[in-house]
Amino acid sequence: MQLEIRPDPAEVGRARRWARSRLAGSGIAADDPLAETLILLVSELVTNAVVHTGCPAVLRLSLPGAAAEPAPVRLEVADLSGRAPVPRCVDGDATGGRGLALVDGLADRWGWSPEGAGKRIWCELDRCTPPRTARTCGTALPVYGGLAYEAV
Repeated sequence: MQLEIRPDPAEVGRARRWARSRLAGSGIAADDPLAETLILLVSELVTNAVVHTGCPAVLRLSLPGAAAEPAPVRLEVADLSGRAPVPRCVDGDATGGRGLALVDGLADRWGWSPEGAGKRIWCELDRCTPPRTARTCGTALPVYGGLAYEAV
């Protein structure tokens, strides 16, 4: 399954809606923590493609069917920019620059490879492994680098 993305920030919301609509036949419920993590990863990778490349992109999802063995869910975003994705170190007041750190913290695996004149960034989520979370005040928080974080 794939969706072509225009270099427009409004495409991020469209990509999230498209990904949610694809979950129904995959055996992943819309309120499943895996679904929420997947949608966050879609948002981060598509945002990176739209904001940092200014080029069209293609979003691909591999969602194994409900009857399949627990196979990983794979998300890929291919764009026409040859610039490598570079995780950034940002201070606490920065309003951006944390996308790849989120991908690294939430995905079971991720990477990138050159593709023609551009590149493909991918990540995978294992269906059989519960998402990494920490509990605080009754709320599950994602864990990154051993620390729980919350977007506010």
